[in-house]
Amino acid sequence: MRQAPAKASAQPASGRGRLVFALDATMSRQPTWDLAQQVQGQMFAVAAACGGLDIQLVYFRGLNECRASGFMRDGAGLGRAMSKISVMSGQTQIGRVLRHIRTERGEAPLGAFVYVGDSMEEKADDLGRIAGELGLLGVKGFFFHEGGDTKAAAVFKDLARLSGGAYAVFDSRAPGRLAALLRAAAAYAAGGYQALRDRANAGEAEARQLLSQMR
Repeated sequence: MRQAPAKASAQPASGRGRLVFALDATMSRQPTWDLAQQVQGQMFAVAAACGGLDIQLVYFRGLNECRASGFMRDGAGLGRAMSKISVMSGQTQIGRVLRHIRTERGEAPLGAFVYVGDSMEEKADDLGRIAGELGLLGVKGFFFHEGGDTKAAAVFKDLARLSGGAYAVFDSRAPGRLAALLRAAAAYAAGGYQALRDRANAGEAEARQLLSQMR
């Protein structure tokens, strides 16, 4: 993996969607990192029915480490990448993640990103400015929040709104919830509003929740 931000090492296949999957890998995230590793393959399975999806893993940990993989076309590749990473104490680097996503959007079309985390230790206004820029570029942000940090909740909700995306809460003790949220986000990234709407119409509560917030 390379330090972010940087240029993607591979371009997506023609006609396939692109999604950045960003994770907080600081020490408090160990249970959620393990959970995300277990359920991430479901994103590819859902996306395959909607035209396919290339996913890039981005994570931060420690004092100044923020890295990005190349774009991967299957769950096995993403799983291998995640298995090589361990959590490490540190502070959030959400701004750095958002700037990296903005750089990726400048290189090739990018429909959405997912951010999974539990806290926020940065200036909300700075993050909001970049999230708004991403919204104007058509890059929707899905912020999936674990825990009861009210400050993080308020900021994540605002970042999702500014990007035109959606916010949702999950509990790592209930893995089905995060899995369903990731499937819904992948459906949107691969197939747009219609793919997400189809899942909502089929009765998926998480898809309905995300769709109700998006603009």
